[in-house]
Amino acid sequence: MPKYAKLQKNINGKEKYVITPMIPGGYLTPQTLIKIGEVAKKYNAFVRLTSAQKIAIGNIKEEDIDSIWEELEMEPAIKNICSVINVEMCSANFCRRSKYPIIGLGIKVTKKFHGMELPGKVKIAVAGCKNACINAYTKDIGILSNVEGKLFIVVGGKGGVNPRKYDILAENLNEIEVIDIIDKLLYLYKRNALDSEKFTMFIERIGIKDIKENILLKI
Repeated sequence: MPKYAKLQKNINGKEKYVITPMIPGGYLTPQTLIKIGEVAKKYNAFVRLTSAQKIAIGNIKEEDIDSIWEELEMEPAIKNICSVINVEMCSANFCRRSKYPIIGLGIKVTKKFHGMELPGKVKIAVAGCKNACINAYTKDIGILSNVEGKLFIVVGGKGGVNPRKYDILAENLNEIEVIDIIDKLLYLYKRNALDSEKFTMFIERIGIKDIKENILLKI
């Protein structure tokens, strides 16, 4: 498989691939957006917005993949599937319902944890209010703001066919405490997860009470 590319389709023996560059929180400059468009046009690729606040570039020939990455001058969004693969952010800084300008914290979380190698993939979301329009409650880790502008963390949420209600890990936090708790939580998962154990299953197996004792008492 070509580096940092995913097989999109194989029709009559002709393989086409899709790549996804790193765009923290879905926020990018006009210059970067123009560059993506120019490169996609040059290689006759399609461009698609994903539900994970990314831009997928598809219909790519295998022999063009390396050249496209070089011309984009962007990092791949996912280098290792068993890692923190995404940090989604709501538009809190520009939303009238927001109780906390969460984008700055989202960027800090991205810089510190994105790509961190773990037993399985982990998704994080940050939201500026309890409405959580980016579904922070159903991510592995959700960081939200209450009505007073204090941050809280939920873990183990899951949607889909077999949904799981989130657990509240910690409340009334500042940004430094949020980063510290997530750091301890991910290392706890890394050290104690069973082989190929998903994050949600790890939370359920260990139990929120024991996780709190392992993390919060050490802060």
